[in-house]
Amino acid sequence: MAGLTSAAFLAKSGHSVLLLEKHEKVGGCVNSFQRDGYVFEGGIRAVENSGVLLPMLRQLDIEMELVKNDVSIGLGNEVITLRSIDSLADYQSLLAKSFPGDAGDIATIFSAIRKISGYMDVLYGIDNPLFLDMKKDRKYLVKVLLPWLFKYLMTIRKIERLKEPVRDYLDRISDNESLVDVIAQHFFRDTPAFFALGYLKIYLDYYYPRGGVQTLPDRLMNRISDLGGEARVKTEVKAVDPQLRQVSDQEGNTYAYKKLVWAADLKTLYRVLDVDSIEDRQTRANIIAKRKAMADKKGGESVFTLYLCVDLDREYFADIATEHLFYTPYSRGLLAAHRIETTSKEETAGSLKEYFRYNTYEIACPVLRDPDLAPAGKTGLIVSTLFDYAVAREIFDKGWYEKFKLLGENTIVDVLNETIYPGIKDRIVGQFSSTPLTLLREHGNSEGAITGWAFTNKEIPVETRLPRIANSVRTPVPDVFQAGQWVFSPAGLPVSILTGKLAADAVTRDL
Repeated sequence: MAGLTSAAFLAKSGHSVLLLEKHEKVGGCVNSFQRDGYVFEGGIRAVENSGVLLPMLRQLDIEMELVKNDVSIGLGNEVITLRSIDSLADYQSLLAKSFPGDAGDIATIFSAIRKISGYMDVLYGIDNPLFLDMKKDRKYLVKVLLPWLFKYLMTIRKIERLKEPVRDYLDRISDNESLVDVIAQHFFRDTPAFFALGYLKIYLDYYYPRGGVQTLPDRLMNRISDLGGEARVKTEVKAVDPQLRQVSDQEGNTYAYKKLVWAADLKTLYRVLDVDSIEDRQTRANIIAKRKAMADKKGGESVFTLYLCVDLDREYFADIATEHLFYTPYSRGLLAAHRIETTSKEETAGSLKEYFRYNTYEIACPVLRDPDLAPAGKTGLIVSTLFDYAVAREIFDKGWYEKFKLLGENTIVDVLNETIYPGIKDRIVGQFSSTPLTLLREHGNSEGAITGWAFTNKEIPVETRLPRIANSVRTPVPDVFQAGQWVFSPAGLPVSILTGKLAADAVTRDL
């Protein structure tokens, strides 16, 4: 999405643009695919606006139908839907029912969530000014943007004090490990408290492109073509020569550039750079230092995803939850000390079963947003759970990979059948799954990561301060810019779009 955003705005500015994409279609982790008449998402399940997506579409004159994506949260037999910020009271009650002895701690936690949600209101309360033409709308500048900027600067200072990992933050409030788990296991390890607890507010800002999330990158690509830009798919960049200002693909074809925007995995960029060709000694040293700084850094957690083709009408699922459900089957939670053991096949199998059984699932039902995304009377489900790349890699290296995938699929099906979707097991007509290794293969993301760098890194090798996000697109390589989920942390769709636009603006200024 960062590359598409950069390409679109550069083409709109009148530049000659070539976009190179290693996959057979554009979009990266924003993609949909079809299997036996069912449309599934291969990456993100919905898109959030965050004051970025909708203004970007407007500025590029892209029209597409976005339907509101309602989010539900479930625990055991209870499911609530987040309709507004007032729905936090419903979530609080849901937890209080499962943990009646911890009502005081839960109240304290939700007091913090409401405060952080207020901070999110400030951060994303207006359309991002990067996508506005201030010369044409001076009234907006004076009446909206300047007052917001003052509140924004005050809020950023408060957020800076909430950077500790969410589990550590919650542990200081409650000593009930299961309660802390049920809240914290929705998020990546060591996710900052402000980001995790503020995400309940972001759920209210979710949308779904009619026809599947692939519609979004496809519309962007169409706009790039309309503006005279060009794209070449199935074209993987294998070398970058910054001295000659050219890149080479897997077929040996070379492409000259004046400016290059790299919107893929950063480790890959520094691996394919021909550093020896750089004549300037200081520039060469800076690039080598940057490469070294990120060499041992890990990508963020990834996901195990189960895809189900079900012989049940969409109404069966609509009666239980909305189109997007975050569901924890059992109030025990994973327990903080739980780790997947891989010392033997038997221990691994038992550990994996427990992990899949007590984890939190993200369940998406595309046909509830668009009836055309499954055969008549049938439903496709996407069920994901966070999963560590290193574990998947070790299992693969030991030769247990296919059995591991099947164990994960069947365990999740059994849990769904005995909890939220009784009877579903007998109505499944097709199932398959993807793992962190799949995401690595398809998209080239280090460790199959879905949000850039892991929070567990002692140092993040990119910019993490929101007020300085404009700096995130610069690299030590002359005429090479960077954009996307790898150049700022924490990162997702809005950051990819935002940094794509920042990179385009930087290129335009330089040219």
